[in-house]
Amino acid sequence: MGYDEPGRSGVPGPTSAVPAIGADTILDDPHAEPGGDRFGVHVVWETLLLLGFGALVYLVWREDPALLRGNGLRGLIVDVVGLGMLALAAGLSLRCAAVNLAIGPVAIAAGLHFAEQSDLGVLATVGTAAAVAALGGLVLGLVVVLLHVPGWAASLGGAAGVIVYVEQRATPVLVQGDYDPLRTAGQLFVGFAAIAVVGGLFGAVGPIRRLVGRFRPVADPARRRGVAAAVAATGGYVCSTVLAVLGGALIASADGTVTPAAGLDWTVLAVGAALLAGTSAFGLRAGVFGTLLTSASIGLLLAYAQARGWTFGRWAVGGVALAVGLAATRLVETYGRPASGPMTLPAAPSPDTDVNTGVGWSVAQHEPVGDWPPVMPAQPAVSSTDPWEARRWETGQRTWDGEDR
Repeated sequence: MGYDEPGRSGVPGPTSAVPAIGADTILDDPHAEPGGDRFGVHVVWETLLLLGFGALVYLVWREDPALLRGNGLRGLIVDVVGLGMLALAAGLSLRCAAVNLAIGPVAIAAGLHFAEQSDLGVLATVGTAAAVAALGGLVLGLVVVLLHVPGWAASLGGAAGVIVYVEQRATPVLVQGDYDPLRTAGQLFVGFAAIAVVGGLFGAVGPIRRLVGRFRPVADPARRRGVAAAVAATGGYVCSTVLAVLGGALIASADGTVTPAAGLDWTVLAVGAALLAGTSAFGLRAGVFGTLLTSASIGLLLAYAQARGWTFGRWAVGGVALAVGLAATRLVETYGRPASGPMTLPAAPSPDTDVNTGVGWSVAQHEPVGDWPPVMPAQPAVSSTDPWEARRWETGQRTWDGEDR
């Protein structure tokens, strides 16, 4: 019977047209690329960043060795950590494929709040600002994911609202508290480095990497990407806004005075630093040590420029970082995506295919061994004599009484 034939087996054979899926692919995402990302491009890029950092350390040491020891080094560390927190905020939102352009104005607003209320206690002041920022980031994330609109447009609208709050003050504000970040510069740097590196290591894990960047558009960018993508993007807005508050409070405490400004120059500098660190402008892909190296390099560059008497500011540095960072994005997207291998697309099932097992109901036809049906042996030529004709000895006429006539 046909049920006993090998072609009716319930286990799909090796000819099943199901493409292999990498271990780090989110199985419930039909648009995920099969295979894992190639991480070698990040290693090469971060090696170049390390060489650039070493060159800047040498230039600063030659120009003013006092910047790399004592209070000069502690002040440089605080500046690097303040910028690094903003770069972390921008990099996290970029990883989530929902860039937050409000981080600069949020940092300025947090600095103003810290300057006015820091005499009540650092933890209380920063905690209140962080809670408000988390709520604002949640609202911004919900607007983006529920309406499914571009993150840059929604966050730019949020930045406009924060700038309205900042413009309520017309004069610089002195920091009221007595907190001196120089006393804890080492601890601040260790904390910042731990967040940057540990976050990069977690982001290098395939499933986490793809989950965080799930909001990245595929095919039609207006198509929704599911609940997991919405949760990841909303969480990115919340965390990036809180990081911007921490960075703004630290910068304000280091400067001692906060001048009301739009803060978009900080946004450009932070986004440029994140792109320069190797974070893709399309989301999903980023390195491990890039944010730490880029923040330290930009801090050294600004200190070197001040020592040389150069007058360029954050807009110029941020613009250059954006230009180089966009080139880095192209390298990351070109050499960081999964290696393309031969993959057979599933063929359309035949009408007699079982939809559950993918195995056909029809039995494979084997080649016949010989002619079928068998050829009959050659028959002798048919005689013209009628077999029913009377025998020769019976050809004579007979009478009813048995006599011949």
